[in-house]
Amino acid sequence: MHEQVIEERAWSSADRHTIYGLLADGATWPLWSGIDSFELLEQGEDAPEGVGAVRLFRTGRTKSVERVVELVPDARFGYALLSGLPLRDYRASVDLTPTSNGTLITWRSTFAAKIPGTGWMFKVGLGRFIRSCVRQLADYAVETTAPVAPHQL
Repeated sequence: MHEQVIEERAWSSADRHTIYGLLADGATWPLWSGIDSFELLEQGEDAPEGVGAVRLFRTGRTKSVERVVELVPDARFGYALLSGLPLRDYRASVDLTPTSNGTLITWRSTFAAKIPGTGWMFKVGLGRFIRSCVRQLADYAVETTAPVAPHQL
């Protein structure tokens, strides 16, 4: 099977801690991504959404079950797809690199299609979805940390 690679980047003026917090908390994903809902199916080793946690995301009629496989506070969030798409060995990591005025977000996914010849279709479709997610994450992180203007109080 031919491995497919998707890598999307976005810059955010938000700090790494804020962005990492959004990634690590599955309940926030419907707020900043194209995902409709989240459910924690199994708790992780050291925290409810720690390493080993199993998370269910629904988008339309699609259900993705994912396991949290790597957590490096304020630096990396990693997950693996358990079920939901006809993919094999799907793994993604989101790396947060500090810049002089914010954070560079790099979302990288690798996988192989279960059905030969369909990998390119999933690369295009998932690439579009991940591109949208990384951009929305970058923007939402800024919104959640923006100071409140006096007239908004």
